Amino acid sequence: MSRDSTIRFATFPSTRPPPTIAFEVVEAFRSEEHAVASVGRMTGMKSDAVLAAIAPELIEIGFQVEVGKQNHQRLERPVFFGENGEPTVQYSIDAFHPGAGCGLEVEAGRAWMSNAVYRDLVQALVMVDVQHLILCVANEYRFRSAGRIVVNPDYSRTVEVARALFGHSRVKMPYGLTVVGY
Repeated sequence: MSRDSTIRFATFPSTRPPPTIAFEVVEAFRSEEHAVASVGRMTGMKSDAVLAAIAPELIEIGFQVEVGKQNHQRLERPVFFGENGEPTVQYSIDAFHPGAGCGLEVEAGRAWMSNAVYRDLVQALVMVDVQHLILCVANEYRFRSAGRIVVNPDYSRTVEVARALFGHSRVKMPYGLTVVGY
């Protein structure tokens, strides 16, 4: 992996080595860095565009990937099962690797500002078979506010939340987490 890359990652809990799937996803981002990197970009990309750019690499390493926002294109993970084993509650997820038990979410501007990071962390708690979550956020998200450019350090803020959750004695997270900054 290149030291010149702006794509970075952190894994939790920090007492265990990163899983192989984390390195594979980071490499997918690095192979499309020219298209998805947020550092230096004047305006942020939409999460769907970032997911579309890395989708071929994700599929190649075994992920199922959401292909659109219409009901028949969404990728859903069950939360509860009811009569006849039918899922009664499901949550959408951007990608899932069945063999690795790995869910993946790509967030953009709403990652921090609209609390999508918190939603993703909580939904992963209850999704069936999610043993590891890879949460991908912009290193920095730029937007205009009152005529000036504002830069949100989404990756750094997401890593701070992960450190608090995975490092605190009051919380026992049931899955591993990788935060990828693109």
